[in-house]
Amino acid sequence: MKKKVVVNDAMQSGYTYYRTEKPGQNFHPEFKPQLTPQEMLELGIFGGLYFSDKPSEFPKSWWKKAKLSPDGKRHKELNYYGVNASQPLSVWRAKGWIHNDDPRGWFQWYCRYYLGRRHEDDERQIKRWKAMARHVGQIIHHCLPKDQSCRRRQRQALLHWAYDPRKF
Repeated sequence: MKKKVVVNDAMQSGYTYYRTEKPGQNFHPEFKPQLTPQEMLELGIFGGLYFSDKPSEFPKSWWKKAKLSPDGKRHKELNYYGVNASQPLSVWRAKGWIHNDDPRGWFQWYCRYYLGRRHEDDERQIKRWKAMARHVGQIIHHCLPKDQSCRRRQRQALLHWAYDPRKF
């Protein structure tokens, strides 16, 4: 199975990649996200700004219940925890966290990985995802079990990285 994808959207033009795995399958053994991209979009991430242009490379089903910005601006109330927990894309670029093939950042990488793309940047991105686990430990240490009002920014940030903070 090898599917060619050509991307022409608000952030990329003429970028081509291949999906070589079935969606949601054959992940790296150390990469165990708790949420699918669709679930993340439905819960509310990145103030609704990420993918507000609904890129055609992703399934239309992802947009049906997604909490997306109506005006291309970040709206913290669209986030599951109602708080802003993200840095602007300019900060991510300045820190060197953006790979040229995924100009929107980690979540774009994850969406493409989830749908079957395997890429030279996978190891780095999985390492970054694993590093977020320290925030899980902080929430468990400082909050009562399932107290969703405790450390809302940290929980929202974890949600941006496919961890499900509703479970701890």
